[in-house]
Amino acid sequence: MSPDLRTRYLGLELRSPLVASSSPLTGDPAAAKQLEDAGVGAVVLPSLFEEEILNEEIELNRALEAGTEQFAEALDYFPRMDTYKGIGDQYLVRLEKTRKDLAIPVIASLNADTTGGWVRYARLMQDAGADALELNLYRLAADPGTTAVDRESTDLELIAAVRAAVTIPLAVKLSPYYSALANFARRAVAAGADGLVLFNRFYQPDLDLETFDVVNKVALSHPSELRLPLRWIAILRPQLGTRVGLAATSGVHSGSDAVKGLLVGADIVMMASALLRHGAVHARVVQDELVAWMTEREYESVNQMRASASAATVEDPAAFERANYVATLHSWSAPQDLVTA
Repeated sequence: MSPDLRTRYLGLELRSPLVASSSPLTGDPAAAKQLEDAGVGAVVLPSLFEEEILNEEIELNRALEAGTEQFAEALDYFPRMDTYKGIGDQYLVRLEKTRKDLAIPVIASLNADTTGGWVRYARLMQDAGADALELNLYRLAADPGTTAVDRESTDLELIAAVRAAVTIPLAVKLSPYYSALANFARRAVAAGADGLVLFNRFYQPDLDLETFDVVNKVALSHPSELRLPLRWIAILRPQLGTRVGLAATSGVHSGSDAVKGLLVGADIVMMASALLRHGAVHARVVQDELVAWMTEREYESVNQMRASASAATVEDPAAFERANYVATLHSWSAPQDLVTA
């Protein structure tokens, strides 16, 4: 008998703990359907960025106003505003289509900068049929006048504002850079988050040595990046309890990676880079590897194996904290040819 892969996340019943996270694949309704056919339990749409919408509005207004003082007929060159479909409108149309085409849950994603932007588009996503909403707290506190308290207070206010505006489940995708992450995670839940996604990847700019231009490049994740979310999920699971959804993301490429995420306490494990590299069918490969591992060790369900290796259950909980630092340093040994050289 095959193991039971069902899991609950954000109060949603999922057929599998493997979830396709935000990527160009999930933004294409046809590709999202392929992901569903490959066995994923849910899909997270790409983020709608408030900055993109604002920039589009600014450019459109500038274009509409250009030449109108000299040529009144220029107003006839542009479509009526009630027929114009902007970035936000297009996102909602894709969301509605994806929701209509798929039987599995569809989670919308929002990355905004102002309270008004978060609340407005959160409501629109709920109205468009999203089963849940994922908020991306993607900020860099580069202003030396902004303190950690300022940054955290603003983020908590945003979470609370969105929670008050929608009734669908709410997940918050965090960065690992809060000065006291465990404390902030607890306060995020108190502010209204039904679940936490660990962690948001900050894409780092590069520098062109010929032109000195800042170059933005997307680097796909590596399995080693999973270690950070593993550590924190293992720590947070016993602190937050089972009612808070926890998702592991960044570095999930194989069935073994999925197993690790579940063992430390994640409700789901999210994949993006591996699916972009290998296609939607890779989700089936990962799920088959997960099933094989569970079968070999006689696990009957995901619920049975979840949190078997969290900080509350392992023999040495300190291995996830300070002792991990020492043990990791001592785990390295130089190649033999260097030692004998």
